[in-house]
Amino acid sequence: METTSKQARVPVKRPMLAMLGVLVGAFVGMFSETSLNIALPQLIYALNISTASAQWLVTGYMLVIGIVLPFSSLLTKWFSTRQLVIFGLSDFLLGAIISALAPNFALLLVGRMVQGIATGIILPLMFTLAMQIFSPNKLGAAMGICALVIMFAPAVGPTLTGLILAKLSWNWIFWSFVPFLVIALLAAIRYLPNVGQITRPKLDFPSLFGSIIGFSTLVMGVSFASEFGFGSLIVLALLVIAIITLFFYTKRQLTLTEPILNLRIFKLRDFSVGASLVMIDFAIILSAMYLLPQYIQNGLLLPVALTGIIMLPGGIVNAIISAIAGRLYDKNGATTPVQIGFTLALIGAVMLAFTSTTSSIGYVILAHVILMIGCPLAMSPAQTHALNALNGAQAADGSTIMNTLQQIVGAVATALATLLLTFGESIDPSRKAATAFTTGVHYGIYFTIALIILGLIISLGLRKKEK
Repeated sequence: METTSKQARVPVKRPMLAMLGVLVGAFVGMFSETSLNIALPQLIYALNISTASAQWLVTGYMLVIGIVLPFSSLLTKWFSTRQLVIFGLSDFLLGAIISALAPNFALLLVGRMVQGIATGIILPLMFTLAMQIFSPNKLGAAMGICALVIMFAPAVGPTLTGLILAKLSWNWIFWSFVPFLVIALLAAIRYLPNVGQITRPKLDFPSLFGSIIGFSTLVMGVSFASEFGFGSLIVLALLVIAIITLFFYTKRQLTLTEPILNLRIFKLRDFSVGASLVMIDFAIILSAMYLLPQYIQNGLLLPVALTGIIMLPGGIVNAIISAIAGRLYDKNGATTPVQIGFTLALIGAVMLAFTSTTSSIGYVILAHVILMIGCPLAMSPAQTHALNALNGAQAADGSTIMNTLQQIVGAVATALATLLLTFGESIDPSRKAATAFTTGVHYGIYFTIALIILGLIISLGLRKKEK
């Protein structure tokens, strides 16, 4: 059961100012994860590279995040909060400048991977810090702000990137990060407190290598699958290595006295249910947001600039609901907002499944907006429900686990949506290209609908908030 008290674990006079640096850093990190998608054609031309090479600017970034995230809990036991956040923001600033000045693909990829290290450090620290410095009766609102960062940045990324590319070169995408990162760094130096305790546990090198090999091969395998298919020999080899490695890694974490990742917290029912709902919700968002821009361009045959504008209302609604959802949790717990959220998401997804090559822009915007009301309405309460089941020492592990799995689940969801899109598009080669592509999008949306129904079923296991 969830319990309430008035005292924060680490009392801070101005907690929002303490959070400012990590919130801005996490926003830039999530924005960076999606901002290059719309810029890839320009990068292919400017750097004279292939499409497969250009994709590594996206997958390479996610790969580094997936490698670093599992170590975030361990890092908090070896370094102070201030050391980690200040290093992460400085690292991100360096990576952004390297990318902005990069004269070739190789240096640009290095810059992207440097940024990935920073995002992998800062993202879990944002939730851990919130859990420590906000009192339980205000935690839902704080987690709503965190959810706003995670969900709003990818939603507005294509629109903002499109506006930049309309007037400036691709380098300015990275230059645009710099002033925000400087502000975040100065705020962290001035206001950020230290939370948690430095215990410097003994390093378990088999776990370190198992984590690096297991998570990296899994992310690489799923990323390659979206291009080559799951039947590819290299994809199968990577996934087999990942499964075997992660099996032994998991077994070792459950037997170690001080594991790198405390997987024992999955024995706590409230955490398991809440974390599962967060993963499903994230998969719903990424699969739908991967399919929708492509449908607008290749099904409705509208230009890229207009695509960003069409998706903007949903992004704005996403931000508003993310903040409101946290306050709903403070008053009512997770059950009601989560179940209403998944129900609304189901309505929006079904509307998208009935689109055609002649659907109106207004209809598409309405379906997207309904989906973007439902997903954040479920996300923040589910996440707070999961983390509230943990004590202070477990909070960093819970945050790390959820953020790591989000990257992995996101890659898997995108790969499956791509496969279904390709399958649906190839069913009847005699049809017009736009019609065939729209059918493919429908197959991808069916996967999104299946995820929503699964989320609704699991949400029945949420327990009521204790008064």
